[in-house]
Amino acid sequence: MNPAHDAVPLEFSPVEDRARVLANAEAQARERGYHRFPIVDVDAHHFELDSWERIVPYIEHPTVRRRAEQMGRTRGFFLVPPILGDQLVAGRIKRRLSPEEPLPGVLHELERFEREMRQLGVRYSFVFPTSILSLGLHPQQEVENAIAWAYARWLTEEVLPRSEVVRAMLYLPFGDPDASLRMVERFADCRGVVGWMVTSLRHQPAHHNRYVPLYAAIEATGMPLAFHPLYSWQERALEPVDRFLGVHALGFPLSNMVHLTNLVVHGIPERFPGIRFVWMECGVAWIPYLMLRLDNEYLMRRSEAPSLERKPSETMRGFYYATQPLEWGDDLRYLEALFDLCRGATQFLWASDYPHWDFDLPSRIYDLPFLSEEEKRDILGGNALRIFPVEAPPAAGAPGP
Repeated sequence: MNPAHDAVPLEFSPVEDRARVLANAEAQARERGYHRFPIVDVDAHHFELDSWERIVPYIEHPTVRRRAEQMGRTRGFFLVPPILGDQLVAGRIKRRLSPEEPLPGVLHELERFEREMRQLGVRYSFVFPTSILSLGLHPQQEVENAIAWAYARWLTEEVLPRSEVVRAMLYLPFGDPDASLRMVERFADCRGVVGWMVTSLRHQPAHHNRYVPLYAAIEATGMPLAFHPLYSWQERALEPVDRFLGVHALGFPLSNMVHLTNLVVHGIPERFPGIRFVWMECGVAWIPYLMLRLDNEYLMRRSEAPSLERKPSETMRGFYYATQPLEWGDDLRYLEALFDLCRGATQFLWASDYPHWDFDLPSRIYDLPFLSEEEKRDILGGNALRIFPVEAPPAAGAPGP
């Protein structure tokens, strides 16, 4: 049970509901003493379409810019592929504000975003876009290139320099390896950039040799590379699923598992041992399944993976995994065994996915009875401070009542 989730009754309005969730989070932070150690949220989100008018001037491609301007006037989706599905269950899940209110997680309201992170107990928050994560499906590569470049410029020029809390793993236009390489070369030294992100909902083979210069450049920066998933009801494998519950449950891990499998089988981590791979926003229950499945196949068909120097599971144990949404079952012994199998104390990174409807509070990790205090602190922030270029903050004083 997640206390923060279960404490909010559905009869409250969206605004009241969100206020109660944050108040509950703030109370948990005081009770558990989060001020005693740094907490790093490696995956929070903002609604970049609500900052669209600020991003559009950075779009350099003239046609894409004109279309983006039109999109801003109509609030239509002329550029961003639509994603089917009702995440809020026709309003039953009330984690967002009403349409009449400003949306949470809007970075042009930076002070508010930082205040909300403090309520959660967070010291650093790595922010990701939301709608443009579907750009990997866009049939026109120049659109992904133009928006990714404009989004990176907006973040690095207007947002990151103003914040001591917000950091970013920049969206790479992965459909174009050369454009992605230019982004790494251009933005690696910008303040607040802590890594690189590929949205996993795409059909390009991440192991292809055309990505070798990009991986070499990422390795040279010393910053992690994250694969952030998304679901798509239009994916062929998910077309027979007739409930969004199933699409949401399967789609996120599926899009990550495909790319992870190809990267591992083709030995990309062996070729670029300096890259720290991070797999985001699909929980952790899928990890042992894929470890055991790939090991079983590899031991029977080693000739198909000549680059591998060890079993796939050993490579996967060197990856990092964001925990949200952490799957608490009825029997925590299974989750404890999963943490042991996956070296969770050193390889797991806490993520909130705030302010999405299924976000996790730090208590999702801190309340696990089988973790030591040191292990909790490592997952909540210590592991992230070890692999990302962020400084450990000075010890904070105890929060007020």
